[in-house]
Amino acid sequence: SNIENTEWTPPRSPYDLIQEHLWEDPWKIFVACIFCNLTRRVDAEPYIWLFFDKYPTACKAAQANPNEIEKMIQPLGLSRRRSETLVKMSDDYLSKDWKQQPEVLYGIGKYASDAYRIFCLGDWKNVEPKDNALNNYRDWLMGECYA
Repeated sequence: SNIENTEWTPPRSPYDLIQEHLWEDPWKIFVACIFCNLTRRVDAEPYIWLFFDKYPTACKAAQANPNEIEKMIQPLGLSRRRSETLVKMSDDYLSKDWKQQPEVLYGIGKYASDAYRIFCLGDWKNVEPKDNALNNYRDWLMGECYA
């Protein structure tokens, strides 16, 4: 199941998860997960799009000044930690061999790794998320007979 599923396009669910919109770019999936970690999507999402407007690629984000990101996302909370994590993760994304194990990326844990495996690799049958939204999506896939 470590083989990238090039035929996979994650189907749109009634849950309309943010990952359903970002699946073609794993870096964006990781960014969204950093924003949504400990924060409700409804609160995080405006800042995610703001971030992508200013830093549309891992390369731009890796070169960013964390203080600028921190100012931009201040109202969201955890802004210092998040801004540093976004820059370090983006740098790792460009420099490390992470495709088999995204957890080697700075700040990437089970939630983002599960999202990557489900949405980018189509490996959802082998993922047991702790995150409710990812679980809902996975259960929906099973119920829709994508298995």
